Amino acid sequence: MAYYQRIRDLREDSDKTQSELAEYLGTTAQYYGKYEKGERELPFSRAIQLAEYYGVSLDYLAGRSKYKCEVSINDDEAELLSGWRCLSERSKGKVEYLMSELIEIAAKRKET
Repeated sequence: MAYYQRIRDLREDSDKTQSELAEYLGTTAQYYGKYEKGERELPFSRAIQLAEYYGVSLDYLAGRSKYKCEVSINDDEAELLSGWRCLSERSKGKVEYLMSELIEIAAKRKET
């Protein structure tokens, strides 16, 4: 069985005990501990509960993604990404520089 490192890390980062999470899931602390150790398979319904509790994606919880939240993009962003992939490395560098400048300007405007 898989070792659910992420659910342990998320619990510890949230300063929660196994008992608190077990109560939330409607199980015992002993049983919840077995999920963290990989001694028991985490049921899909409980994985969903934990993902909602921590505000993370199921892929993150399962270790399939390094991003806690799902990354979704709209059509305009998809078009920009498509254009980005067609650029040379030099052009990408120029775009990155311009973006950082624009972000800095926007941050300054927000401060005033």
